[in-house]
Amino acid sequence: MTIGFRILERRRKVASDVVEKFRSIPVANVSDCMWRMTAGGGALRPLHASGVMAGPAYTLKVRPGDNLLLHKAIDASEAGDVIVVDGGGDVTNALIGEMMLSHALRRGIAGFVINGAVRDLSYIRSGSMPVYAVGVTHRGPYKDGPGEINVPVAVDGMVVEPGDLMLGDEDGTLCVPFEATTDVYLAAKAKNDAEVKQMAEIEAGSSDRSWVDVALRKRGCEF
Repeated sequence: MTIGFRILERRRKVASDVVEKFRSIPVANVSDCMWRMTAGGGALRPLHASGVMAGPAYTLKVRPGDNLLLHKAIDASEAGDVIVVDGGGDVTNALIGEMMLSHALRRGIAGFVINGAVRDLSYIRSGSMPVYAVGVTHRGPYKDGPGEINVPVAVDGMVVEPGDLMLGDEDGTLCVPFEATTDVYLAAKAKNDAEVKQMAEIEAGSSDRSWVDVALRKRGCEF
């Protein structure tokens, strides 16, 4: 099989109950519990109207400006998947637009993370299909290949392997490695519960702010 132009099988993916548990936790809280070391980069922004994204990653790497393998990925992926496309960050040609997204919506795809450009922005902005991309252009794609499906990909340093958990909200996207979902969920759930309590204290005017002066003194700040 030729490296660079191949379609592999996805051998594992996060379970649906894991996906649902993460859906109600802000991406920022999950990120904090991963030491704030994982992100798809500031250029990768949500373009859809609203709504969170959660699902197992269906990954592919394409030649910049070419979406032949993305067409195949939409047909071959499963309902609930998040299709993650490494297009090299190139924004010269759009990799996806209204027709492909409409087809994906009918197939039950849970969202797209495009390290590249999209088009038909008005359609994306008016819908609930989560779409994250680094650019927008009217220039369409080519359909010649090559590309690879179900291989590890990287988006501005965020490594995504097939079947990993992909999350997204208004703050951006995050990948939780398949083998780390249990530990990360427990930590993120605890952090989220603590923040809910803290917000209640803020609204009640009883929030303890003494930690600020403690931190300043610890770092040698002069008062």
